[in-house]
Amino acid sequence: MNPIRHALAALARYGIFVALVVEFALFSIWSPNFFSTGNQLNVLHQNAPILVLAIGMTFVILTAGIDLSVGSVVALTAVGAAQLAVLDWEPIGLRVAVAVIGGALLGAICGMVNGLVITKVRIPPFVATLAMMLVAKGAVLIATDARPISQGLPDLFERLGQGGGASALIHVSAMLALFVVAWVVLRFTAFGKHVYAVGNNPEAAHLCGIRVPRVLVAVYLGCGLLAGIGGTMLATQLDSGDPKLGELMELDAIAAVVVGGTSLMGGRGSIWGTLAGGLLIAYLKNYLTLEGLPFFWQKVVIGVALILAAFLDRFRSE
Repeated sequence: MNPIRHALAALARYGIFVALVVEFALFSIWSPNFFSTGNQLNVLHQNAPILVLAIGMTFVILTAGIDLSVGSVVALTAVGAAQLAVLDWEPIGLRVAVAVIGGALLGAICGMVNGLVITKVRIPPFVATLAMMLVAKGAVLIATDARPISQGLPDLFERLGQGGGASALIHVSAMLALFVVAWVVLRFTAFGKHVYAVGNNPEAAHLCGIRVPRVLVAVYLGCGLLAGIGGTMLATQLDSGDPKLGELMELDAIAAVVVGGTSLMGGRGSIWGTLAGGLLIAYLKNYLTLEGLPFFWQKVVIGVALILAAFLDRFRSE
Protein backbone atom coordinates (compact mmCIF):
# COMPACT_ATOMS: atom_id res chain seq x y z
CA MET A 1 0.00 0.00 0.00
CA ASN A 2 1.46 3.37 -1.02
CA PRO A 3 1.70 6.18 1.57
CA ILE A 4 -1.36 8.02 0.26
CA ARG A 5 -3.58 4.97 0.46
CA HIS A 6 -2.14 4.11 3.88
CA ALA A 7 -2.96 7.60 5.14
CA LEU A 8 -6.47 7.43 3.71
CA ALA A 9 -7.02 4.03 5.30
CA ALA A 10 -5.89 5.36 8.68
CA LEU A 11 -8.14 8.38 8.22
CA ALA A 12 -11.09 6.15 7.41
CA ARG A 13 -10.45 4.05 10.53
CA TYR A 14 -9.76 6.73 13.13
CA GLY A 15 -10.59 9.99 11.40
CA ILE A 16 -14.17 10.19 12.68
CA PHE A 17 -13.01 10.41 16.30
CA VAL A 18 -10.37 13.02 15.49
CA ALA A 19 -12.90 14.97 13.42
CA LEU A 20 -15.41 14.91 16.29
CA VAL A 21 -12.86 16.29 18.77
CA VAL A 22 -11.69 18.98 16.33
CA GLU A 23 -15.27 19.94 15.46
CA PHE A 24 -16.26 20.19 19.12
CA ALA A 25 -13.23 22.35 19.92
CA LEU A 26 -13.74 24.71 16.98
CA PHE A 27 -17.47 25.16 17.54
CA SER A 28 -16.84 25.84 21.23
CA ILE A 29 -14.46 28.64 20.22
CA TRP A 30 -16.58 30.07 17.42
CA SER A 31 -19.93 30.01 19.22
CA PRO A 32 -20.13 31.05 22.91
CA ASN A 33 -23.39 29.16 23.41
CA PHE A 34 -22.25 25.88 21.87
CA PHE A 35 -20.25 24.63 24.86
CA SER A 36 -22.92 25.39 27.45
CA THR A 37 -24.29 22.48 29.46
CA GLY A 38 -27.82 23.32 28.41
CA ASN A 39 -26.96 23.24 24.72
CA GLN A 40 -25.02 19.98 25.01
CA LEU A 41 -27.88 18.28 26.82
CA ASN A 42 -30.34 19.68 24.28
CA VAL A 43 -28.33 18.30 21.35
CA LEU A 44 -28.12 14.84 22.88
CA HIS A 45 -31.80 14.88 23.86
CA GLN A 46 -33.05 15.97 20.44
CA ASN A 47 -30.86 13.48 18.60
CA ALA A 48 -31.39 10.51 20.92
CA PRO A 49 -34.12 8.99 18.68
CA ILE A 50 -31.92 9.23 15.57
CA LEU A 51 -28.94 7.75 17.39
CA VAL A 52 -31.09 4.86 18.64
CA LEU A 53 -32.17 4.21 15.05
CA ALA A 54 -28.53 4.32 13.98
CA ILE A 55 -27.70 1.46 16.37
CA GLY A 56 -30.10 -0.85 14.56
CA MET A 57 -28.96 0.44 11.18
CA THR A 58 -25.36 -0.41 12.10
CA PHE A 59 -26.24 -4.07 12.57
CA VAL A 60 -28.16 -4.10 9.28
CA ILE A 61 -25.39 -2.45 7.26
CA LEU A 62 -22.77 -4.73 8.86
CA THR A 63 -24.62 -7.60 7.14
CA ALA A 64 -24.43 -5.68 3.83
CA GLY A 65 -28.13 -4.87 4.06
CA ILE A 66 -30.20 -1.71 4.30
CA ASP A 67 -33.44 -0.77 6.05
CA LEU A 68 -35.39 2.03 4.42
CA SER A 69 -38.47 1.44 6.54
CA VAL A 70 -37.28 2.77 9.91
CA GLY A 71 -38.58 6.31 9.35
CA SER A 72 -42.09 5.06 8.62
CA VAL A 73 -41.85 2.58 11.49
CA VAL A 74 -41.02 5.53 13.76
CA ALA A 75 -44.29 7.18 12.73
CA LEU A 76 -46.25 3.95 13.15
CA THR A 77 -44.85 3.22 16.60
CA ALA A 78 -45.20 6.82 17.78
CA VAL A 79 -48.88 6.75 16.87
CA GLY A 80 -49.28 3.29 18.37
CA ALA A 81 -47.71 4.36 21.65
CA ALA A 82 -49.83 7.51 21.77
CA GLN A 83 -52.98 5.52 21.03
CA LEU A 84 -52.24 3.15 23.91
CA ALA A 85 -51.47 6.08 26.20
CA VAL A 86 -54.84 7.78 25.63
CA LEU A 87 -56.86 4.70 26.58
CA ASP A 88 -58.86 5.48 29.71
CA TRP A 89 -57.78 3.00 32.37
CA GLU A 90 -55.82 3.10 35.61
CA PRO A 91 -53.20 3.23 36.92
CA ILE A 92 -51.71 5.85 34.64
CA GLY A 93 -48.14 4.71 35.27
CA LEU A 94 -48.93 1.21 34.05
CA ARG A 95 -50.80 2.63 31.05
CA VAL A 96 -47.77 4.69 30.02
CA ALA A 97 -45.48 1.69 30.53
CA VAL A 98 -47.74 -0.41 28.29
CA ALA A 99 -47.67 2.38 25.67
CA VAL A 100 -43.86 2.52 25.69
CA ILE A 101 -43.46 -1.26 25.53
CA GLY A 102 -46.23 -1.58 22.95
CA GLY A 103 -44.57 0.93 20.65
CA ALA A 104 -41.27 -0.94 20.86
CA LEU A 105 -42.93 -4.30 20.19
CA LEU A 106 -44.81 -2.90 17.19
CA GLY A 107 -41.47 -1.84 15.73
CA ALA A 108 -40.04 -5.30 16.42
CA ILE A 109 -42.93 -6.90 14.52
CA CYS A 110 -42.25 -4.68 11.50
CA GLY A 111 -38.57 -5.58 11.64
CA MET A 112 -39.33 -9.30 11.91
CA VAL A 113 -41.56 -9.07 8.83
CA ASN A 114 -38.71 -7.38 6.96
CA GLY A 115 -36.32 -10.15 7.97
CA LEU A 116 -38.71 -12.95 7.01
CA VAL A 117 -39.50 -11.40 3.63
CA ILE A 118 -35.78 -11.01 2.91
CA THR A 119 -34.81 -14.53 3.98
CA LYS A 120 -37.87 -16.62 3.09
CA VAL A 121 -39.18 -14.84 -0.01
CA ARG A 122 -35.62 -13.89 -1.00
CA ILE A 123 -36.46 -10.32 -1.88
CA PRO A 124 -33.48 -7.90 -1.74
CA PRO A 125 -33.35 -5.77 1.43
CA PHE A 126 -33.74 -2.55 -0.56
CA VAL A 127 -37.03 -3.69 -2.11
CA ALA A 128 -38.38 -5.44 0.99
CA THR A 129 -37.78 -2.51 3.32
CA LEU A 130 -38.97 -0.02 0.72
CA ALA A 131 -42.25 -1.95 0.62
CA MET A 132 -42.47 -1.89 4.42
CA MET A 133 -41.79 1.84 4.37
CA LEU A 134 -44.78 2.40 2.09
CA VAL A 135 -47.06 -0.03 3.94
CA ALA A 136 -46.25 1.41 7.37
CA LYS A 137 -46.63 5.00 6.21
CA GLY A 138 -49.89 4.29 4.41
CA ALA A 139 -51.30 2.31 7.34
CA VAL A 140 -50.58 5.01 9.89
CA LEU A 141 -52.05 7.74 7.68
CA ILE A 142 -55.21 5.69 7.11
CA ALA A 143 -55.57 4.79 10.79
CA THR A 144 -55.29 8.40 11.94
CA ASP A 145 -56.84 10.13 8.94
CA ALA A 146 -53.48 11.94 8.76
CA ARG A 147 -54.19 13.69 12.06
CA PRO A 148 -51.91 13.61 15.12
CA ILE A 149 -52.99 12.02 18.38
CA SER A 150 -52.38 14.71 20.99
CA GLN A 151 -55.59 15.02 22.99
CA GLY A 152 -55.99 12.97 26.14
CA LEU A 153 -52.35 12.02 26.58
CA PRO A 154 -51.52 11.70 30.30
CA ASP A 155 -49.15 14.22 31.88
CA LEU A 156 -46.70 11.43 32.68
CA PHE A 157 -46.33 10.66 28.97
CA GLU A 158 -45.45 14.30 28.32
CA ARG A 159 -43.05 14.50 31.27
CA LEU A 160 -41.08 11.57 29.89
CA GLY A 161 -40.06 13.75 26.95
CA GLN A 162 -40.71 17.34 27.98
CA GLY A 163 -39.91 17.27 31.68
CA GLY A 164 -36.84 19.49 31.41
CA GLY A 165 -33.43 18.19 32.41
CA ALA A 166 -34.80 15.05 34.03
CA SER A 167 -36.51 13.80 30.87
CA ALA A 168 -33.47 14.71 28.79
CA LEU A 169 -31.27 12.66 31.10
CA ILE A 170 -33.67 9.72 30.84
CA HIS A 171 -33.55 9.74 27.04
CA VAL A 172 -29.80 10.33 26.84
CA SER A 173 -29.07 7.65 29.45
CA ALA A 174 -31.31 5.16 27.64
CA MET A 175 -29.61 5.94 24.33
CA LEU A 176 -26.10 5.50 25.78
CA ALA A 177 -27.13 2.30 27.54
CA LEU A 178 -28.34 0.90 24.22
CA PHE A 179 -24.98 1.74 22.63
CA VAL A 180 -23.20 -0.13 25.42
CA VAL A 181 -25.47 -3.16 24.96
CA ALA A 182 -24.88 -3.08 21.19
CA TRP A 183 -21.11 -2.87 21.74
CA VAL A 184 -21.16 -5.85 24.10
CA VAL A 185 -23.21 -7.87 21.60
CA LEU A 186 -20.93 -7.08 18.67
CA ARG A 187 -17.68 -7.40 20.60
CA PHE A 188 -18.19 -10.27 23.01
CA THR A 189 -20.94 -12.58 21.75
CA ALA A 190 -21.10 -15.29 19.12
CA PHE A 191 -24.02 -13.48 17.51
CA GLY A 192 -21.86 -10.39 17.03
CA LYS A 193 -19.16 -12.43 15.32
CA HIS A 194 -21.82 -14.00 13.12
CA VAL A 195 -23.06 -10.55 12.08
CA TYR A 196 -19.58 -9.61 10.85
CA ALA A 197 -19.12 -13.00 9.18
CA VAL A 198 -22.41 -12.73 7.28
CA GLY A 199 -21.47 -9.24 6.11
CA ASN A 200 -18.03 -10.34 4.93
CA ASN A 201 -19.16 -13.44 3.04
CA PRO A 202 -22.58 -15.05 3.60
CA GLU A 203 -21.67 -18.18 1.62
CA ALA A 204 -18.53 -18.77 3.67
CA ALA A 205 -20.47 -18.06 6.86
CA HIS A 206 -23.02 -20.71 5.86
CA LEU A 207 -20.26 -23.26 5.19
CA CYS A 208 -18.89 -22.53 8.67
CA GLY A 209 -22.20 -23.56 10.18
CA ILE A 210 -23.67 -20.10 10.75
CA ARG A 211 -27.42 -19.98 10.21
CA VAL A 212 -27.40 -16.94 7.96
CA PRO A 213 -31.21 -16.52 7.65
CA ARG A 214 -31.59 -16.62 11.43
CA VAL A 215 -28.91 -13.95 11.84
CA LEU A 216 -30.57 -11.72 9.26
CA VAL A 217 -34.03 -12.07 10.80
CA ALA A 218 -32.60 -11.22 14.22
CA VAL A 219 -30.76 -8.19 12.83
CA TYR A 220 -33.84 -6.75 11.10
CA LEU A 221 -36.03 -7.55 14.11
CA GLY A 222 -33.58 -5.66 16.31
CA CYS A 223 -33.52 -2.75 13.90
CA GLY A 224 -37.31 -2.58 14.02
CA LEU A 225 -37.30 -2.81 17.82
CA LEU A 226 -34.89 0.11 18.04
CA ALA A 227 -37.00 2.08 15.56
CA GLY A 228 -39.95 1.44 17.87
CA ILE A 229 -37.98 2.73 20.85
CA GLY A 230 -36.92 5.78 18.84
CA GLY A 231 -40.50 6.42 17.75
CA THR A 232 -41.75 6.22 21.33
CA MET A 233 -39.00 8.61 22.43
CA LEU A 234 -40.02 11.05 19.72
CA ALA A 235 -43.69 10.82 20.66
CA THR A 236 -42.92 11.72 24.28
CA GLN A 237 -40.64 14.57 23.19
CA LEU A 238 -43.41 16.09 21.08
CA ASP A 239 -46.26 14.94 23.34
CA SER A 240 -47.99 13.71 20.20
CA GLY A 241 -48.39 10.67 17.99
CA ASP A 242 -48.01 12.38 14.64
CA PRO A 243 -48.29 10.16 11.53
CA LYS A 244 -45.91 12.53 9.75
CA LEU A 245 -43.08 11.86 12.18
CA GLY A 246 -39.95 10.08 11.03
CA GLU A 247 -39.80 11.49 7.51
CA LEU A 248 -36.26 10.99 6.16
CA MET A 249 -35.04 9.73 9.54
CA GLU A 250 -33.83 6.60 7.78
CA LEU A 251 -31.41 8.79 5.84
CA ASP A 252 -30.18 10.46 9.03
CA ALA A 253 -29.56 7.02 10.55
CA ILE A 254 -27.75 5.77 7.45
CA ALA A 255 -25.66 8.95 7.39
CA ALA A 256 -24.58 8.44 11.01
CA VAL A 257 -23.55 4.84 10.29
CA VAL A 258 -21.67 5.56 7.05
CA VAL A 259 -19.98 8.72 8.30
CA GLY A 260 -19.00 6.68 11.37
CA GLY A 261 -16.96 4.34 9.19
CA THR A 262 -19.19 1.29 8.71
CA SER A 263 -18.77 -0.07 5.20
CA LEU A 264 -21.84 -0.28 2.99
CA MET A 265 -20.34 -3.50 1.64
CA GLY A 266 -20.77 -5.07 5.07
CA GLY A 267 -18.47 -6.84 7.48
CA ARG A 268 -16.59 -3.80 8.76
CA GLY A 269 -17.51 -1.08 11.20
CA SER A 270 -18.02 -0.30 14.87
CA ILE A 271 -20.86 0.86 17.08
CA TRP A 272 -18.71 3.62 18.60
CA GLY A 273 -17.95 4.88 15.11
CA THR A 274 -21.70 5.19 14.58
CA LEU A 275 -22.06 7.20 17.80
CA ALA A 276 -19.21 9.47 16.73
CA GLY A 277 -20.67 9.88 13.25
CA GLY A 278 -24.10 10.69 14.63
CA LEU A 279 -22.67 13.24 17.07
CA LEU A 280 -20.53 14.81 14.34
CA ILE A 281 -23.65 15.43 12.25
CA ALA A 282 -25.74 16.49 15.26
CA TYR A 283 -23.18 19.05 16.42
CA LEU A 284 -22.81 20.39 12.90
CA LYS A 285 -26.57 20.89 12.57
CA ASN A 286 -26.67 22.51 16.00
CA TYR A 287 -23.87 24.91 15.13
CA LEU A 288 -25.55 25.92 11.88
CA THR A 289 -28.75 26.57 13.83
CA LEU A 290 -26.93 28.67 16.44
CA GLU A 291 -25.39 30.72 13.64
CA GLY A 292 -28.80 31.30 12.10
CA LEU A 293 -28.15 29.50 8.80
CA PRO A 294 -31.22 28.21 6.91
CA PHE A 295 -32.35 24.66 7.68
CA PHE A 296 -31.80 23.39 4.14
CA TRP A 297 -28.06 23.98 4.47
CA GLN A 298 -28.02 21.16 7.02
CA LYS A 299 -29.15 18.70 4.33
CA VAL A 300 -26.48 19.95 1.93
CA VAL A 301 -23.76 19.48 4.52
CA ILE A 302 -24.95 15.98 5.42
CA GLY A 303 -24.97 15.04 1.74
CA VAL A 304 -21.39 16.24 1.30
CA ALA A 305 -20.35 14.33 4.43
CA LEU A 306 -21.88 11.16 3.00
CA ILE A 307 -19.94 11.54 -0.24
CA LEU A 308 -16.68 12.03 1.66
CA ALA A 309 -17.40 9.01 3.85
CA ALA A 310 -18.14 6.83 0.82
CA PHE A 311 -14.93 8.08 -0.83
CA LEU A 312 -12.85 7.07 2.20
CA ASP A 313 -14.61 3.71 2.41
CA ARG A 314 -13.72 2.99 -1.20
CA PHE A 315 -10.01 3.49 -0.54
CA ARG A 316 -10.13 1.47 2.65
CA SER A 317 -11.72 -1.41 0.75
CA GLU A 318 -9.01 -1.49 -1.90
